[in-house]
Amino acid sequence: MTSRGFDYSSYPQVSGELFRAVQHAELFDDPKQFVDAEPRVPVDLLLERYLAVSDGATFDLESFVDEHFRLPEPVAANPQLDPSRTMDEHIEALWDPLTRSFEIDPTAGTTLIPLPNPHVVPGGRFREMYYWDSYFTAEGLAACDRLELVEGMIDNVASLLERFEFVPLGNRVYYDSRSQVPLFYRMLRILERERGPGAVEPYVDALRTEHEFWMDGADRIDASGAQSDRSHRRVVALPDDTFGNRYWDDRARPRPESYWQDRTLASEVPTDDRPGLFRDLRAAAESGWDFSTRWLANPADLASIRTTDMLPVDLNSVLFGVESALSEWLPLIGEDDAAERYAAAATRRSELIEEYCWDDDASFYVDYCWTDARAADRVTLAGVAPLFTGAAEQRRADAVAKRLEAEFLHPGGLVTTLETSDEQWDAPNGWAPLQWMAVTGLRRYGHDDLADEIAERWVTLNRSAFEETGRMAEKYDVESVTTADDSGEYRLQYGFGWTNGIAAALGTSI
Repeated sequence: MTSRGFDYSSYPQVSGELFRAVQHAELFDDPKQFVDAEPRVPVDLLLERYLAVSDGATFDLESFVDEHFRLPEPVAANPQLDPSRTMDEHIEALWDPLTRSFEIDPTAGTTLIPLPNPHVVPGGRFREMYYWDSYFTAEGLAACDRLELVEGMIDNVASLLERFEFVPLGNRVYYDSRSQVPLFYRMLRILERERGPGAVEPYVDALRTEHEFWMDGADRIDASGAQSDRSHRRVVALPDDTFGNRYWDDRARPRPESYWQDRTLASEVPTDDRPGLFRDLRAAAESGWDFSTRWLANPADLASIRTTDMLPVDLNSVLFGVESALSEWLPLIGEDDAAERYAAAATRRSELIEEYCWDDDASFYVDYCWTDARAADRVTLAGVAPLFTGAAEQRRADAVAKRLEAEFLHPGGLVTTLETSDEQWDAPNGWAPLQWMAVTGLRRYGHDDLADEIAERWVTLNRSAFEETGRMAEKYDVESVTTADDSGEYRLQYGFGWTNGIAAALGTSI
């Protein structure tokens, strides 16, 4: 892997003439099927055969793919478990089916990146490790006394930081240019809670490496310069000489796992605007919120996406958490001076959040549109992140709690945004990680009754949907109190790592 990522020419599933032919022909309902496929023969031989026959009048692309690739199966989407089990028993029984090993043969041509230890994956089409999913899953594993799995997953994340100096969104080569919400520090908080502060010591340098990745370029941008000079990758300089962060992707091209959808959407915009569109789609994937009206200038038009124009309140709140954790843990390895620098960085970050991400009119934390120098228009559940990480002022946390109860709370829990759309990170959908962030954040600021109400409604929805379907879903309709309808780029998935994790973690606290 170079500084720009993997050489995609070694992976015909994600690049090149065969890849484009498969995507153009739309051989698969889900394009992720092909990028996750494994060649049956060495890649050089496979490409040689393709070039030899692809121009022939009788060439059948579907047959060629079937002959030369092993297509992946969903993971634990509908496992054969005792039908009389309760939801809690189902979750316990699913940990093993959702646990995968990634000891990869380097000559196999798979797009998987090896990991040293078994890792719990989300399930369904998500057959690999996903970064922010791993934290929420780990909370459930800890609640189920599976700490050995948590420790292995922490080692996996640390190994990615050692190899690549950042944590890819998932352990696939096509995720080589973007990360995800940097929640490694929260995984370490679990370890600290269960094993004591000394258990965190071996990972402090890895956490610092991650912070350096997110702050790369801060020394080369100028807050007083032209707008084009005020940002580099994931860092943006603000007029008061503070630095905020945004989501980003180092490749401005269609995502291999969603190639044809991205190309089709790009046909709606001028050619010169397409690289920016591709980058904003990828940056939204880095956020985990792919997709939501949160990122759109026009809520009815995905092509109006402008993710990189935003300083997201959740990202900056989590980075406050990273900086605070480093200020606590660096003394464990004898670096008191560095700890003081990170404490100062955390203070500056909290001031940035209060200055730029608090909207008096909304009485809520919101994203900040740095290119327009104004608060974002849309109020979303990302506004609980300052409570989750402890960055919020008490009086503002109180205001957030009031608005959550008045507008976000529905019979099944908290809705993701106040906008109803066809995008999956909008109303009427609710997602386990956001319920957890809200519940733990509200408890941090003394709003225990509301936190308990949200937790009880969410777990009750999980349980009632399980009793109806026998499965745990990745998201739910909190307004109708059912599993969510299909929305976004792919069908509703089952398994499901973070839903199981948060149901288990919340179940021990209500």
